[in-house]
Amino acid sequence: MRKNLYFLFFITGLLLTGCSSDDSNEITQPFVVAFENPSASFTTEEASKTIKLVFSESAPEDGTVFITYTGENAVYGEDFTTDPVSEEGTLNVAITKGSSALSFTINKLQNPMEGESMSLTFNLESVTIENSSLQGNTELAVSFTEAPATGGVIAAEVGGANEPNQVYVDLSSQTQVSAQRDSWDLGFYTGTNNRVILNGSIYMATAALDATDIDAISAADVSELQPAVAVGTFDATNTAYVDSPDGSLEGTALAEITASEDSKVYLLNLGYEVGTETAEAGSVEITGEHRGWKKIRITMSGSDYILQYADLDATEHEEITISKDELTDFTFFSFNTEEIVEVQPEKGKWDLNFTVFTNEIPGYGSYGYADFIVNNLQGGVHAYMVSTEDLSYEDYTIADLDETLFIEDQRGIGSNWRNGGGPGTLPSLKENVFFIVKDGDGNVYKLRFTALLSESNERGNPSFEYHKL
Repeated sequence: MRKNLYFLFFITGLLLTGCSSDDSNEITQPFVVAFENPSASFTTEEASKTIKLVFSESAPEDGTVFITYTGENAVYGEDFTTDPVSEEGTLNVAITKGSSALSFTINKLQNPMEGESMSLTFNLESVTIENSSLQGNTELAVSFTEAPATGGVIAAEVGGANEPNQVYVDLSSQTQVSAQRDSWDLGFYTGTNNRVILNGSIYMATAALDATDIDAISAADVSELQPAVAVGTFDATNTAYVDSPDGSLEGTALAEITASEDSKVYLLNLGYEVGTETAEAGSVEITGEHRGWKKIRITMSGSDYILQYADLDATEHEEITISKDELTDFTFFSFNTEEIVEVQPEKGKWDLNFTVFTNEIPGYGSYGYADFIVNNLQGGVHAYMVSTEDLSYEDYTIADLDETLFIEDQRGIGSNWRNGGGPGTLPSLKENVFFIVKDGDGNVYKLRFTALLSESNERGNPSFEYHKL
């Protein structure tokens, strides 16, 4: 039902009308079918793409959706095929009773020649189910050359009230990639600057020590400092122990990494495992067990990072060389596996990250936030908020874009899309705001959120719709 809700939200302005009378007889609404998104495109590497159709309610009976298509420089059997198999420009896709959606697959057999466009246009023609209707996205444009999506609906797979996943969403390709929040600890910047970030989604923190020999530090040396090096202590000065929440690399808690023999040892609070307790309706259970402490020291050797690390009372340390990967903005390392791990997509292939986040409350220091969204600042993605008191979502066009409102801050959306709730009040969407997002390629989208909770009031179930301007 949650998908049905944001589906209905997406077909803005559509009124589903049925039979009614003055004596309040039950209103009968049609069974509506539509493409989930109005466009899709293949990357050079993709060999197939799943196309989804959504329903306004569970299918009342078995049936069939009849779809026609036309192609530009695209020949069935030579350039593409479909599953189910097509016959002479038509595609018949079965509906199963009780289902809330269906899908079919387009298989790309070859890429278009350089400079040549290759595309398909699909149209919904009819449905065999009684009292059915085709409304909303009844046409789908598919390009075999990489092109930005014209809009769509995305439900970020955060994973429910424990919010176990960091979800990276790319608007132009309508894709998402997720990583478990506690699967990494440190991110090593691969650009010109030599900077290392902490995993703020598990509330990590760090403090420099007055020492350069990692093996000479013991738990006794840092016991008085440990209570301060944490998130949520309500001490305004503890922001020094976490990365700047605006995403600026100059604001990392770890100083710029150099080859100097004077590079300091750091006390490292590893934060918390992902929570596993069942949350009450509308609430979250973000944190599990504390993950402990490490001592670390990081230096440069040419363009490589040298990470030394150990438990607090260890008299010998481990060491690993971490090279800069040109394909990603950061190379990520996990103390759990003692290996490099994959987290973010490649450079330029994500726009928004749905995550738990270490933010700042002015005057009270660092504080943890659930249901947070950051834009890819390193990838040149920027965002700002618009109030519906100024202009409605439906009426907003590219002519209304104000480039001066984009800020150098990864919190362009942040937590501004939701109300936090409180005693006796569930968190909720802010229905009087929407957002403008500009990606690193210059594509501009308007975006509004359509869900925060599932229909059973479980947190960690966000969804949104967006349109390219």
